[in-house]
Amino acid sequence: MRRAVPVLIVLVCAWAFAQQQPDPGPNQVPPRSDQRDRDKEAGESSSRDTRIDLSPPRDDAKNHPYSSSSPDGEDADAADNSDVTEFHPWDPHKALKDNEVADYYFKQKNYKAALSRYSEALVYKEGDAAANLGMARCLEKLNQPEEARAHYEAYLKILPNGPSAKEARRALEKLKRTSAAK
Repeated sequence: MRRAVPVLIVLVCAWAFAQQQPDPGPNQVPPRSDQRDRDKEAGESSSRDTRIDLSPPRDDAKNHPYSSSSPDGEDADAADNSDVTEFHPWDPHKALKDNEVADYYFKQKNYKAALSRYSEALVYKEGDAAANLGMARCLEKLNQPEEARAHYEAYLKILPNGPSAKEARRALEKLKRTSAAK
């Protein structure tokens, strides 16, 4: 057994020495599989083959005369581009939380607070079906039938066969009958 230990140590050392790669030296290029391609390019970037042409088409200025106008109003003849510079925050998680809080306020019959949170949810997520439906319900409770009708219609436009579509259609019919009776 005493002889086996030194023999084992020698074998492990020989294996470790065999695993080492020779050092290429300070002036040698490390081996690469694409070395011939690199020699051809002579130091040029490999990304030059994947460049994308971002220049506009030849007739772009003629076909789209207002596309290069500045939104700052420097080009007075250009179409109104004020909406291009306006950014809307997009945060569906915040909108979901606003909907949850609004639902709580609605259950507590605090319709003004619920309306405020539903409208905030629409700021963070335009076209939110749940927020539109909640706003419609609140506006109906606050006796604002025209605004309620607009939000019921918005809900039905977003989710025509949604889980509350029947309720929205019934509410719209009720609001139409009420406004016709006046």
